[in-house]
Amino acid sequence: MASISASVGSGAVNKSADVLTVEKLLNQYLDAEGEPPLKADGVVDIDTILTIQAYQKQVVGIAAPDGRIDPGGKTWQALDSGQGMKPPLSGASWWHANQAKYPNSEKVADLEKPFRDNVAKFIQAMKDGGASVTVSATRRNETRAKLMHYSWKVAKGALLPEKVPAIPGVRIQWDHGNLAKSKKGAQEMVDLFQIAYEPSLTSLHIKGLAIDMTIGWTGTLKIRDAAGKVQELGAPRSGEANTKLHAIGAGYKVVKLASDPPHWSVDGR
Repeated sequence: MASISASVGSGAVNKSADVLTVEKLLNQYLDAEGEPPLKADGVVDIDTILTIQAYQKQVVGIAAPDGRIDPGGKTWQALDSGQGMKPPLSGASWWHANQAKYPNSEKVADLEKPFRDNVAKFIQAMKDGGASVTVSATRRNETRAKLMHYSWKVAKGALLPEKVPAIPGVRIQWDHGNLAKSKKGAQEMVDLFQIAYEPSLTSLHIKGLAIDMTIGWTGTLKIRDAAGKVQELGAPRSGEANTKLHAIGAGYKVVKLASDPPHWSVDGR
């Protein structure tokens, strides 16, 4: 998100830095319209004002545009949010600039009740018994899940880039105008997301009903089950492979998915 400190355009304050910010944003609008860019020099001239007026009329819907942009005003809000501009192309540059806006969570507190409380009790029981527990993922950001899903689909040729549905709140252009380039951009995102298999849009992580955690111990793990009885667990000394621990987890209503090493959920999916 950009910002301006004062008004820009007709009869405005027109600080050079603010004008330059507006010119750069207006040039994105002009590019989307197939029009030549403004000279981005921080100086308001008749071309700058006419472009502001055109943007106000065509994009903002102002019947009688005044050619002026005020901080926090309707025209600025539209310009700053990218209305009327081509979204940036998918690929490594998009990923580096935007992916951090859609973070996943590693906090148990972000899970849904009652699963959240069951997980907390199970983890505490394991730690009290002498296990180490490292949580790597809890609730998955739904927008991030969609970006991962469609990156994979386009990269693998399972979905044409122009057929990718809009993701609310996300400005991204999957179609590079060439299928090979579109697939390459999507593959760059697959690689940066470190996706090994097709991401689901119905994952229990999105609903806050799953957790990924790495569990291990040395010697004998003495863990209290959901009924309060102490159970002793030896080898294999990992949450991935110890079926006795899986059974104890199920008693806490935290169920192991055997095919996914760190994954536990409300129902084992």
